[in-house]
Amino acid sequence: MATEGGATTAHIVVMGVSGSGKTVLASLIAGRLGFEFCEADSFHPASNVEKMSQGTPLTDEDRAPWLEALATWMADQAAAGRSTVMACSALKRTYRDVLRSGGGEVAFIHLEGDPDLITERMKAREHFMPSSLLQSQLDTLEPLQADELGISVSLHQAPESELSQSLDWLRSRLL
Repeated sequence: MATEGGATTAHIVVMGVSGSGKTVLASLIAGRLGFEFCEADSFHPASNVEKMSQGTPLTDEDRAPWLEALATWMADQAAAGRSTVMACSALKRTYRDVLRSGGGEVAFIHLEGDPDLITERMKAREHFMPSSLLQSQLDTLEPLQADELGISVSLHQAPESELSQSLDWLRSRLL
């Protein structure tokens, strides 16, 4: 979507399973680029949070209104000429398609790594998503496809290294 000045807004979605470090990397990217930051978890309705808190995986039907709300937020930001960085699981291609419908150029940075490390991270933090749901997220995850604008980044490195790799790729492909 073009802004009044003719520039195109960019939307970066840092994706991956819960505990992969999406929020840390997304906030670093947003800070470095001066883009609006969004934590997608804050858009979940109470019913989704309750379901996950009880250890029940979300269904596509549970996720649909959440994804639509995120796409609307992106569209609103694009209409205002603001670029964004979002921390969002975006586990399936169909979910990413909904996010792409928000307007502007959308790129994905997939944080991926060893499930044992992710489980350790999940156990060490306070979050409504219990580590018992990690396997359901891994089962749902569809890697980025060749026709999707995106990159996979290993979470087995320091956040600053993830940031450097992500910014280098973004500058070559999107910015």
